[in-house]
Amino acid sequence: MVEELAQADDAVAACVDAAAWALPEHELIAALDAAHRLQQRLAAVTLTLVREIDGRGTARAQGASTTAVWLRERLHLTIPAARRLVDLATALDTGNPGVRQALADADITLDQARVIADTVTTVQESAGTEAADKAVGVLVDWAAQFDPSLLRRLGTRILDHVAPDLADAAAAAALAAEAARATRDRHVTISEQTDGRLRLSGTLDAEAAALLRAAIDPLSAPAGPDDTRCAGQRRHDALADVCRLALRTGDLPDSGGDPAQIVVTTNYDGLTRQLGNGALDIGLHLTPDTVRRLACDATILPAVLGGTGQVLDVGRQRRLITGPLRRALVLRDRGCAFPGCDRPPRWCAAHHIHHWADGGTTSLDNAVLLCGHHHRHVHHSDWTVRLGGDGHPEFIPPAWLDPEQIPRRNHYHRRT
Repeated sequence: MVEELAQADDAVAACVDAAAWALPEHELIAALDAAHRLQQRLAAVTLTLVREIDGRGTARAQGASTTAVWLRERLHLTIPAARRLVDLATALDTGNPGVRQALADADITLDQARVIADTVTTVQESAGTEAADKAVGVLVDWAAQFDPSLLRRLGTRILDHVAPDLADAAAAAALAAEAARATRDRHVTISEQTDGRLRLSGTLDAEAAALLRAAIDPLSAPAGPDDTRCAGQRRHDALADVCRLALRTGDLPDSGGDPAQIVVTTNYDGLTRQLGNGALDIGLHLTPDTVRRLACDATILPAVLGGTGQVLDVGRQRRLITGPLRRALVLRDRGCAFPGCDRPPRWCAAHHIHHWADGGTTSLDNAVLLCGHHHRHVHHSDWTVRLGGDGHPEFIPPAWLDPEQIPRRNHYHRRT
């Protein structure tokens, strides 16, 4: 096998630098189809090898705790990807042989093989071998037309085609099996990047997915005509808003004996009365602008250092605008006060018009409700906030946007 794979490797390597641009269209498409078929056949070979390595205990013999961990180091895969390889290799080896053969014949893709293997296993358990054999044939035929997601959806009613007398009972069993798979496969991975940001990836089960969508979908819509964020950025900011709301409730479990909170360490210049760069207690660094914006939040625990690094203020949680004061602010602004924004009060933070970091007071006359997006926008733009003669907030646009800088108000929450 090693010699044959080496020959295949040489043949594929010869194609890498081939002049694809010189091919007529029909040959270009034929080459793509051939490469795709080869990819599926190689996937079948890879799964066979993974299954043999797993069965022999090679990973443990070489010091790895599991085959998935060994594959991560050997093939530079993520642990979830390695686990999926091991699980599928086991399923194809112990399950209906028709699925592995369909992959080896390049009639299905690797992702379709996962779907078909899961579906056929359920059919085998509920209706027997004969129905499972029929299911393989039907699903492979469908795979020529449908992608893995639609194939899995169609597979939930496969018994209507191969064993109609058992379909209703098996549908309930299939639903239970799918729920069990979702529970097994659920995970969230948080990877710290070199620049201090975090990468999120994972798979949510149906309940968690519904909760997430219900929480962030209303917050993911554009926040007004000035909102230039893309959809991914809006979802990012919506997730941050949900976390802020959770912290604001005070109902989260303690962490190491302390309430759930953000701790920001920063330098304070007594002459200029300005905060400098900051650092979170998890090691991530923040710009002065971000520190100033976080200082508006009611669940920030400041740890302010003097010029020589001595602690000036730590250990006292400053709930800046809470209780009766926040309720009064909500009654006045009724939601995000930025012009054109429809975010309700629960998604808003209390922003100090004259920044707390600059000595601004914590009072109704120095506060305004802003949603997460507009809170960031005000801190990082030339918009100015003030209270009008009637005590309600108004926003003065930068000169480049309105040379006359006519004050604007939010009329969404207050029509008059």
